[in-house]
Amino acid sequence: MKRCIQVSLIVVLLLVGCSAILAAQATPPPADASLQAGKAHDAKYLIGIDDVLAINVWHETDISRTVPVRSDGKISLPLAGELQAAGRTPVQLEQDIAAKLRSFMTDPEVTVIVQQTNSEKINVIGQVVKPGAYSYTAAPTVVDALAAAGGLRDFAKKKAIVILREKPGGGQDRMTFNYSDFLKGKNETKNINLQPHDTVVVP
Repeated sequence: MKRCIQVSLIVVLLLVGCSAILAAQATPPPADASLQAGKAHDAKYLIGIDDVLAINVWHETDISRTVPVRSDGKISLPLAGELQAAGRTPVQLEQDIAAKLRSFMTDPEVTVIVQQTNSEKINVIGQVVKPGAYSYTAAPTVVDALAAAGGLRDFAKKKAIVILREKPGGGQDRMTFNYSDFLKGKNETKNINLQPHDTVVVP
């Protein structure tokens, strides 16, 4: 009798173990947090020229790819052809691509992620080595912008650098930056955070 009870217990334990393994296999693994974060969109962001887009079509690796937005504001994808990307939000572009692909597949699932926001520029003009437009992501502060532009020329007025910022309702905000004091580490002078489309003027 005792042996029968032991055998019964072993059988029960084996059945419980098998059930646990099958349940674990049936339960899908949690979604990758990075993919969930990547799916989130800024509904207000408008794609611009030189932005880099990661386009994924579910189960279609031949179509999915990373593409830059060309100078004409368009991108090209297999089957979908050329599409206008500049001026569209990521969600709108997803819908545009899906509409094109419906001629070739049923209910295509498209995800568009902006990997690089190169269209957001800041301008640096005046007495710098390389005046021009620079990516905001590479120059988020006035000191970064000056470095990106190759630094100041010999006769630049370090104490009178100006940052011009367009107001949403029209007109401009004007901020001054004393680079000499910044280099000396004076507390009253701080590195100014820029915004896309700001202009840094070095007299």
